[in-house]
Amino acid sequence: MSKILIFAGTTEGRELSEWLCEKGCAHDLCVATEYGEQVMHEDPLAKVHMGRMDAEQIAAFMEREGVRVVVDATHPYAKEATENIRQAAEKTGVTYLRLDRNQTKEETQSTAAEKYFFPDTALCMEALSKTEGNILLTTGSKELPTYCENEKLKDRIFARVLPGAESIAICEKSGIPGKRIIAMQGPFSLAMNLAIIHDHDIKIMVTKQTGKSGGFAEKEEAAAKAGIPLYVIGIPENSAGMSAAEVRRTLYGYLDEHKRKISLIGCGMGHPENLTVEAYQAMVSADLVFGAKRILEDCKITAESYPFYFAKEIIPVLKEKPGDAAILFSGDSGFYSGATKMTLALKEAVANGELSGEIKVYPGISSVSNLAALFGISWEDATLFSIHGRGTAQTWRGRLLYTIRTSPKTFLLVSGVDDLKTIGKILIEEGMEDCRILAGYQMSYPEQELRDLAPAECESLEKDGLYALFIINPNAAVVAVTHGLPDSSFIRGKVPMTKEEVRTASISKLHLTGGAVVYDVGSGTGSIAVEIARISPDITVYAIERKEEAVELIRQNAEAFGLSNVKIIPAYAPEGLEELPAPTHVFIGGSGGNLKEILAAIFAKNPKTSIVANAVSHETFEEFLQIEKNFNVSDFDIVQMAVTRTRKVGNYHMLQAENPVWICSFKGNEE
Repeated sequence: MSKILIFAGTTEGRELSEWLCEKGCAHDLCVATEYGEQVMHEDPLAKVHMGRMDAEQIAAFMEREGVRVVVDATHPYAKEATENIRQAAEKTGVTYLRLDRNQTKEETQSTAAEKYFFPDTALCMEALSKTEGNILLTTGSKELPTYCENEKLKDRIFARVLPGAESIAICEKSGIPGKRIIAMQGPFSLAMNLAIIHDHDIKIMVTKQTGKSGGFAEKEEAAAKAGIPLYVIGIPENSAGMSAAEVRRTLYGYLDEHKRKISLIGCGMGHPENLTVEAYQAMVSADLVFGAKRILEDCKITAESYPFYFAKEIIPVLKEKPGDAAILFSGDSGFYSGATKMTLALKEAVANGELSGEIKVYPGISSVSNLAALFGISWEDATLFSIHGRGTAQTWRGRLLYTIRTSPKTFLLVSGVDDLKTIGKILIEEGMEDCRILAGYQMSYPEQELRDLAPAECESLEKDGLYALFIINPNAAVVAVTHGLPDSSFIRGKVPMTKEEVRTASISKLHLTGGAVVYDVGSGTGSIAVEIARISPDITVYAIERKEEAVELIRQNAEAFGLSNVKIIPAYAPEGLEELPAPTHVFIGGSGGNLKEILAAIFAKNPKTSIVANAVSHETFEEFLQIEKNFNVSDFDIVQMAVTRTRKVGNYHMLQAENPVWICSFKGNEE
């Protein structure tokens, strides 16, 4: 592993060392004083060297230790140290990086306090000599003797210095008595600064423009609140360098064994306080952060960030820029989140050699758990559903109604207030006015509202935005877990219908799966289509029927059971199959003599379709026997089913036989 050397005279230097230790990277640290050594963290990967060195000594150290890159993280005012490090790096051919405190424009332009800027210490002292009152000197101990040489200042100075023996010795040598020595480790809060100002009757505060890490903003605000001027010694020229993030990204080239971390983080409701501690650490330690603009703003991201949330946008940036990355998602990473697709895309990129790194997903607080907590209810008995971005009510009405009818609680994600109004209307139309709608509006935002609504009250809602709902149904129905409706459940007419026992056996042999796409060819009254559609709203059934009377019966039966997942196709087969999506399962109740052509059309769409066909005539049975010869199928089976019912005649029960039916089942093999 390449050798890294840090001259750590600042908080930023210590934090950089801690970051390298987290990466498992051994490195050297140079500090000038014993106190500097004491404040450094202890880690076997960080070897600390104490003592001042000139340019020649630094160069010798670099050659002896095999240093390849040096980070100058000394104080912005340590001109001599910076120049020595720079010269040594140039002499030895070591890469030189200057870590800047990266002060902000607000710190130099703010008018919160009465401020006076001075380019150097001499001019600041000259201005102080023309004032009266106690002076709080927060510029450290190094230049304290210079201030104390001025008789007009010496007895007015309160020196705030580090609590090290070297600093206190300088104060005593400069003639500052103990009662005017404030030996404390910063940075200092606003409250602490104000306490010191008031306790010691300070009239002027003197500081260097130390940036965020040096507590400049807190000093400035304290001076403003205390009504005293702030004397600022501006940052010397040529002290600016790279930000901490830029230094870390540069050092990645020297971390041969480092494995970058790519964190996918569920941010809950979008604020840092919603994150787990582990997820928060992953977010704040990342060098690159991606997410929707709102989430980046809510989480107060300070690292290099991009308002991207698609893999096609994020992966090119990850290829170009090194560093740990965090990709932020709203809610929970496993609940209607883009984190799932993102994880697959990143893993594919790693497998293809486009990226390298460790991918880890951090869960967040989901909208369902948050809404349940806000209303003080549980959600273990709730069915989860979403119509967010799912199109018009025609697309989801049937499935949603099935869910609400069969669940005591339905959690629902919607696209906005219009969806909420539509849901209220649907519940009224279906005679479900007893349902309650617990609505959370703009959860976790200042405008958050919680509403307990009757369906009729939804129409009066006006505020658009983010809504999540619990629909409470006090009259939820018990759902049968098997098919097998009696024949009397269907509207008949003169159209033939597959009888109850044959329906039950035929549907069982289809071996249906969740999300199935089913063709019911020769649907007749639609009894098979209805039975299958009732099993799950996730199943879509296309009822193909050529007779007008039968088409009307299918429509009536589907409406009678409130089924929107039965799609009626008034057409001949196989011609009527052309525009339909590929099937996963097919039931053929009637083929009109076109069985071979129908099977060819089905297998052209999906060679692995599972099929069940019924026959009552010997001629159709003969066609069944040819299927294995004409098509590549497996699990081929033919069963003859003969049903005999009882019929009461007077005081007796007579047997009445139904026509025997052949049930043929098989599935295609992909060629």
